[in-house]
This record gives sequence, structure tokens and C-alpha cells, in this order.
Amino acid sequence: QVELVESGGGLVKAGGSLRLSCVASGDVFGHRVMGWFRQVPGAERELVARIFSGGDTNYADSVKGRFTISGDVAKNTVFLQMNNLEPADTAVYYCNVLLLQRPGDYWGQGTQVTVSS
Repeated sequence: QVELVESGGGLVKAGGSLRLSCVASGDVFGHRVMGWFRQVPGAERELVARIFSGGDTNYADSVKGRFTISGDVAKNTVFLQMNNLEPADTAVYYCNVLLLQRPGDYWGQGTQVTVSS
């Protein structure tokens, strides 16, 4: 059984910062990528940032220069530092682990991030 536990969401004013954390446990071994997605009501879930086992990272254009993903994929831990937050960043943020060499696509329960103007 795989479990992803997220923490760090909340309410912040525009221009503020938040740090999200995610720890995965269970059978998530092997080449994998850990990432953060977000979703607002009525829209599809979208990639925010991800980090691969080798350390490579990807970011959505909308968060480049403001968000930083970090962590230790080998230890199944990932963080998302979000700076200079904007109201458009308001969403439920989900942690994800995707296995690259065998079936496995796992999600956390989501954490709400609300940015007030």
C-alpha cells in the first residue's frame, strides 16, 4: 500500500510564501518522479513542478522564478517552496509519485492553498 502525506497549505496574502511538504511511504521504489499538481473547481489538474530521481526538475511557466521544488526522491520526500504568491495560485495542491519502470501513479489527498488579494 502506498501513502502520500501532504502538509503546509493554508491562507496567505498576495506576495507571501508557503512551503508544501510530501512524504511517500510504501512500494514506490525504482526510477520515479515526484511532483506537485494543482486543481481548481471545473478545471483539469495541472502540473506545477516535478523532480526526477536524478535531480532534474520541470516547472509550469506560470510558476517559474517563484516556486522551487526540492527534496530527496530516494527518500520519497519532496517540498514545494512557493514565493511571491498570487491569487491565481489558489487551488488544491496534490503530491504525486509516478513510477517510470512499472505501473504506479499515486496521489496524495490534497492540501488547500488560498491566496487573498
